[in-house]
Amino acid sequence: MTSPPAAPAARRDGAGPRRRTELAAFLRSRRERITPEDVGMPPGPRRRTPGLRREEVAQLAGVGVTWYTWLEQGRPINASTQVLDAVARTLRLDGAEREHLYRLADVPDAAVDGSAETLPEDVQGVLDALVPLPAAVVNARSDILAWNAAYAAIFPHLVSARPCDRNTLWKMFTLPLCCNPVVNLEETAPDHVAVFRHRYSRHLDEPGWKDLVRRLQEASPLFAQLWASHDVALPGPSAKVFRHRAVGEIRTRTTSMDITASPNARLVVYTPADEESRDRIGRLLADPWAAATDHRH
Repeated sequence: MTSPPAAPAARRDGAGPRRRTELAAFLRSRRERITPEDVGMPPGPRRRTPGLRREEVAQLAGVGVTWYTWLEQGRPINASTQVLDAVARTLRLDGAEREHLYRLADVPDAAVDGSAETLPEDVQGVLDALVPLPAAVVNARSDILAWNAAYAAIFPHLVSARPCDRNTLWKMFTLPLCCNPVVNLEETAPDHVAVFRHRYSRHLDEPGWKDLVRRLQEASPLFAQLWASHDVALPGPSAKVFRHRAVGEIRTRTTSMDITASPNARLVVYTPADEESRDRIGRLLADPWAAATDHRH
């Protein structure tokens, strides 16, 4: 990097200086906890401060010494996601620390792939304990991160998909109507897209989100039409009806709850709306072969 980036426009709300001060202190604390030996460097002569020097962090991250010094001093400079990711790797930041870095730098965290988000170990146990209620953990982008047996019984196409395609919106708009679990797609799709746009507004510059929208627009004329409308809706409980080839329609009511240990994840539980739907879920659970059997395209 030949010269430091230009300073961004000043923030009127006063949060900018406070954020930069916090960023400076955070970077210093992370740098001081890493020794030269940790990164394969010789210890060298006696050091006045613990940990790595600023120039060593800059060298390891592949950024300019002046730029990194200014960043750690809390100066108002712009930082790209690529450079921040290099700094995060050098300082060995974990998931929470990496997210903290990006928020303090006022840059969306484009380096973390939501589909690979790590969940607390006990989340799967909670999901399994909810059976026979179908339940799954999803992130803000609608990627499926974990699920229970009842959820897998209703949505075999979804849970068996490649991780990059294990997304509720992707399956909703790309599965053929003959094996799409969503009943009355054209009637219910506008609400799904409007809620997704509400969440999208917080991730405008993140490549994973932009790529998903691009793929959906290319794959589904219906999604492209709804996306162009710019309708927005707040998320909340909703009635959803699904069909399964083996048992017919299943009517549910969804409830979502945030997972505090994973800020971008939420638990979604599907409660049967009537006894007939509850019975049909039970039949799928009792016969996994029938639940998974369907024609493929």
